[in-house]
Amino acid sequence: MANKVLIIVGDATETVDTLYPYYRLQEDGFTPIVAAPEKRLYQMVMHEVRPGWTITKEWEGYTIRADVAFSEIREEEYLGIFFSGGRAPEYIRYDKDLIRVTRHFFEKNKPVASVCHGVEIPAYADCVRGRKMATVPKCRFDLEVCGGIFVDAPCVVDGQLVSGRTFHDHGHYMGAWMKLLNEARDQANR
Repeated sequence: MANKVLIIVGDATETVDTLYPYYRLQEDGFTPIVAAPEKRLYQMVMHEVRPGWTITKEWEGYTIRADVAFSEIREEEYLGIFFSGGRAPEYIRYDKDLIRVTRHFFEKNKPVASVCHGVEIPAYADCVRGRKMATVPKCRFDLEVCGGIFVDAPCVVDGQLVSGRTFHDHGHYMGAWMKLLNEARDQANR
């Protein structure tokens, strides 16, 4: 358990939201495990509001292969979990196995990180009630309607929960999450 960390994806997961933590985990000696509805190749996207646009524009990004399907996850084998952004959370949040896994990480107080639309998964799983989180402003409603507290900041830490607004915040919130993961690994290895 002491080295494996889940990264939650689906089709239309944001490329930078996913690849930055994927490689950052490796740098600290963790094994990132990509989890999705099925074990297959997923199409990621580049996802942002462009100057002059009032809505998000998407282009195809890289692809990523899921190592494990949500239904196959044995959550006790993992140290932490990362909820990537993009449009994927809007669709995958209804997966019963993903909800089971999500609740485990919150109930066991393991390190959790979320960026951008990633908030839609723990919100739907009823894990954000009374918790402070950053998210992209257009997901503020999803957070607040589920009882969470929106904070417009590049890094929000609420216990073992770390969040950022968009991939532009990776350099702010990722260090706080990595610190929690390293502390959890040290404790697990004692």
